Amino acid sequence: MVKIIGEALPNIPFEPRPAGMDAPVWRHSGNPLTKRNPVKGVARIFNSCVVPWEGAFVGVFRGEKLNGVPELYFGRSADGVSWDFDDTPIDLRDEHGVPANPAYSYDPRVIRVEGVYYGVWCTDGGGATLGMARTTDFKTFTRMENPTLPFNRNGVLFPRRVNGMYKLLSRPSDSGHTPFGDIYISESPDLIYWGKHRHLMGKGAPWWQNLKIGAGPAPIETTEGWLMLFHGVTNTCNGFVYSMGGAILDIVDPTKVLYRSENFLLTPEEEYEERGFVPNVVFPCAALTDADTGRIAIYYGAADTYVGLALAEVDELVRVIKETTRL
Repeated sequence: MVKIIGEALPNIPFEPRPAGMDAPVWRHSGNPLTKRNPVKGVARIFNSCVVPWEGAFVGVFRGEKLNGVPELYFGRSADGVSWDFDDTPIDLRDEHGVPANPAYSYDPRVIRVEGVYYGVWCTDGGGATLGMARTTDFKTFTRMENPTLPFNRNGVLFPRRVNGMYKLLSRPSDSGHTPFGDIYISESPDLIYWGKHRHLMGKGAPWWQNLKIGAGPAPIETTEGWLMLFHGVTNTCNGFVYSMGGAILDIVDPTKVLYRSENFLLTPEEEYEERGFVPNVVFPCAALTDADTGRIAIYYGAADTYVGLALAEVDELVRVIKETTRL
């Protein structure tokens, strides 16, 4: 049986699979978790990241303001389902306490590494690139050096060093709404200098990921390897469609892809995924795990309008990925 290597999270937001469903991933009955105009001056909250904190949950959320500019907002929840948000964006400061807020920020991923919480998001750096910040208390957020040059998106750190090195997933892109993209992996000894950039995974042959792909939540350490959830995009006569897939990376050398699902694990099917500011989007950004039960709670953006929550169990999820592998 596949096990999650990590900590117990007994209060993980979870519901049993609905009767009669055989899919490896299912939706929470409380979806969507956010509504339109959730905060004064914010039209939509979506594509966001959640972590456990002091017996409850906190998150960094993409908030699209009324002027169309995305910024990062802080949220808190007792159960991981119902959320309260600050009404002003997160205030980023540099190492000296000087304001260091970029022109825009979106699609954050947050993960704890060695007791520190690091956020990676898409930001302005002479063009869309990755920004990085750290916090230990979710009250002050220290802006760090950008880990990549423009143009880049979909950055996320591994939850621990591998062979003594920090690991970063990203998707090099261009300056527009990129009609292409593969996942790359890079490493750093200090979260400042990044190198050994390696192509990890390219767009796939099945239709749902034949245009571009991008990393989702921080990889989950399991007894079978690193479980990596990602989004795959196809183009249709009515525009892009974003779905979620999964892969398993080698635990010692995560530049090696061991398994990769040929089939999507979740695709837009509900109204809140198919209808919104950008229709037909399932965009995974965060995953909570309970090592004791193998339960996984996946937070995803729905139609660039809402936050959705999907659920899975690691043993079955890994089994499906392995059984439907197409490298």
